[in-house]
Amino acid sequence: MQYTHLGRSGLRVSRMALGTMNFGDVTDEPTSFQIMDDALEAGVNLFDTADVYGGPQSPDMAQGYGISEEIIGRWLAQGGRRREQLVLATKLYQPMGRGPNDKYLSAYKIRKAAEESLRRLQTDHIDLYQMHHIDRSTPWEEIWQAMEQLVREGKVTYVGSSNFAGWQIATAQNAASARNFMGLVCEQSLYNLTARTIELEVIPALRHYGLGLFPWSPLGGGLLGGVLRKLEGGRRMSTQMQNTVERYRPQLEAYEGLCAEIGEQPADVALAWLLHNPVLTATIIGPRTTDQFAQSLRALEVTLPEDALRRLDEIWPGPGGEAPEAYAW
Repeated sequence: MQYTHLGRSGLRVSRMALGTMNFGDVTDEPTSFQIMDDALEAGVNLFDTADVYGGPQSPDMAQGYGISEEIIGRWLAQGGRRREQLVLATKLYQPMGRGPNDKYLSAYKIRKAAEESLRRLQTDHIDLYQMHHIDRSTPWEEIWQAMEQLVREGKVTYVGSSNFAGWQIATAQNAASARNFMGLVCEQSLYNLTARTIELEVIPALRHYGLGLFPWSPLGGGLLGGVLRKLEGGRRMSTQMQNTVERYRPQLEAYEGLCAEIGEQPADVALAWLLHNPVLTATIIGPRTTDQFAQSLRALEVTLPEDALRRLDEIWPGPGGEAPEAYAW
């Protein structure tokens, strides 16, 4: 396994992070346990979850939210130094109840959400506590005061963000600096060959402030995982996915052709393309099965030649570089 620093912090994390959104939803508990065992055995030390993971992400459903954390908690409770080997990351923001203060990032919600996640995870601290989305109605003074309290109490070690814009990262860091607080150490964003918008301003902001990057949906919801070959093999897909495939069919044909030419699986190429970015800390993989997890590790061994990187840019062009040069002189 390869390791790197979590942003500008001294903490070292694996370049593959285990995403657990499927645990309790499409992946049952015994399989989830086995995937976590396999991940630990392979040297993956960063596990990523969220308070809403495990089913329909809405408190209006009879069950679902919180289940992923509970499964991880029961796995950790088996002992065997599982917890001591992990960098455990979770998130807060989304509704976890029907009350007016059961969502977003008020100090009240941050305190309550942290306590509930600690209970579900059966641990006394969260290594990386991530804000799942920006809260435009809560001032940073309130957010950082609540996070600082959790850090002082030893319940949270590092703080991260997810789905933030570049200017929001800058605002958060400036507010933290004024309080002599470390602030954010990483951002988790949508990023893959088909979705490169963050190259405009988010990635430059991360580089400037020394924050790590965790891309979510690295395979574009399955689009970059060899979807054409799977369709040819009789794989059934939703109408929405079929429509998306038709929309991108020329690019997918070129992409899968390039992957075949260099002798690598499409999913491995998509992950390897992300890993070549120096700002990226780790890519989050969300395996549904143990076989999917094992296959994902192959990406760490893939080195893409310059010609392949150039052709990937031609097939899946980004926004044209960083702002403002991407659209202005």
